[in-house]
Amino acid sequence: MADETKCSCGSANVAIFPCVGAANVGQLSNKVAIELEKQGIGNLMCTVGIGARAPGLMKSAEASDRIITIDGCPVNCATKTLELAGFKIDRQIVVSELGIKKTKDRDPKDEEVAEVMGKVMEILQSE
Repeated sequence: MADETKCSCGSANVAIFPCVGAANVGQLSNKVAIELEKQGIGNLMCTVGIGARAPGLMKSAEASDRIITIDGCPVNCATKTLELAGFKIDRQIVVSELGIKKTKDRDPKDEEVAEVMGKVMEILQSE
């Protein structure tokens, strides 16, 4: 993990599975997951690959010490995909529960990404 960014994840081997849905909150989920990986919080993983039961992705998920899902909305597609594949979710974050309204805008603004990222970091640091 990066020295300047700490979370109470309890492990350096954290898998991050985002929603990449068609709404703004899905796109925000993915952008935040990318930023979390850049900051050394965990490894961005392919959620749809778990749904496809891709062997390499399944093994990577199995080898993770912790799994974080970032869902865009209460439909919880990322979380359900992992659970249906038999994985225990250690932390679920739902972007629409962070004060972001779900819209059809598929190009979130940088300010929205920063706002959600800040809230996600607060959540992860408080674990």
